Amino acid sequence: MTRISTLLARAATVGTVLALSAAAAYAQSETGADAAAPAASAAEAVATPAAADAPNVAYIFNTLLFLMSGFLVMFMAAGFAMLEAGLVRSKNVSMQCLKNIAIYSIASLMFWLIGYNLMYEGVDGGYFGTFSWKVIPDPAEDSGDYAAASDFFFQLVFCATTASIVSGTVAERVRLWPFMIFTAILTGILYPITGSWEWGTGWLDQMGFSDFAGSTLVHSVGGWAALAGAIVIGARTGKFGPHGEAHAMPGSSMPLATLGVFILWLGWFGFNGGSQLALGTLEDASSVARIFVNTNTAAAAGVIAAMILTQVLYKKVDITIALNGAIAGLVSITAEPLTPTLLSAALIGGIGGVIVVVFVPLLDRMRIDDVVGAIPAHLIAGIWGTMAVPITNGEASFGVQLVGVVSIGAFIFIVSTVLWTILKVIGLRASPAEEAMGLDQAEIGVVAYPEFHVSGQRV
Repeated sequence: MTRISTLLARAATVGTVLALSAAAAYAQSETGADAAAPAASAAEAVATPAAADAPNVAYIFNTLLFLMSGFLVMFMAAGFAMLEAGLVRSKNVSMQCLKNIAIYSIASLMFWLIGYNLMYEGVDGGYFGTFSWKVIPDPAEDSGDYAAASDFFFQLVFCATTASIVSGTVAERVRLWPFMIFTAILTGILYPITGSWEWGTGWLDQMGFSDFAGSTLVHSVGGWAALAGAIVIGARTGKFGPHGEAHAMPGSSMPLATLGVFILWLGWFGFNGGSQLALGTLEDASSVARIFVNTNTAAAAGVIAAMILTQVLYKKVDITIALNGAIAGLVSITAEPLTPTLLSAALIGGIGGVIVVVFVPLLDRMRIDDVVGAIPAHLIAGIWGTMAVPITNGEASFGVQLVGVVSIGAFIFIVSTVLWTILKVIGLRASPAEEAMGLDQAEIGVVAYPEFHVSGQRV
């Protein structure tokens, strides 16, 4: 309340200055310059402390940007939950909802205990920071350009998003607790290490690698971990026939999946807009607004491109492809949402939509079972978005962008493959009988739609 009161007092001060200035002008017109002097002097005296408080104004607005953007990104957890609930079969919906709330909770604790300082504390051109937990300073001692807790919260919700990407890809055949172990390692160690290479002023940052809001650092990291899991775990029972043909396994609810994408779309304004990291100047405010518009344009173009291409290729529009077209457009623009024009943003997002149409069937031909289409929408579109940065940002180079994509991809894919393999040995995958029953009953004992089940069987 103290800072709010200060801000209100400052507004009153500005009003007083304007009033006194007007009085000075009127006095000068009526009686000459000498009569205006007392009013002018009073205006100068009031204006001086207002100018001195300018850094506090920037502190308040920067903190507000972090907090508002942070809770928008946090709400993306609900988007992922609804998207996955809609795209898995009804017998696995409760499991996906549980996994998503657990993912956010684990990420919140792991990023506090290990992740934040590993990502940001004392990197300085190296490979990672320190293994220690984050301590929030007392408000009376909290100095800088923004509140330390607001920055921590904003970075935390990005971390949680990374693990949510993995959840949908490996759905319907992975046990709960082994997946939670992988989530803890991904959010507490793997994501912070690669994040430190760029956002923590590590070695990639020193080279000039550019990833504004995380096409690679968030989305491709989640996508590489998901790809490794899909390969090690294998496909769902019955997904592929003996000759490699893919069998459709329709999701339980397209309305839920659509709601999930709209929530993600909304959250992305915080994801990209908040990554401006400042709202204390007119230029910062204009930049955030431009980022919002470019983000929205790219998503819209991704949807339309996916719709048109599926109509041309298959004579029908697949809603799941259109939904992932929106996500791919959003992921594609995330690496550089500030410098593109609206036309460039539309082209970048539209190519993301095309990527989904091309790579979803390609994964099927490779016998890789990605339940929700996260690998094309997050991994491949993330690579595209990162490599597209130099098209609109003259300070980036294609060579350095490629180094970042390859190094982060290799690290996450190799370590994730090892982790998934170890977890597979100790019991990662559900049994065929449990898969047939559905993980709602086999793992957690609560089905999402009990009226559709009699004695454990869907009717």
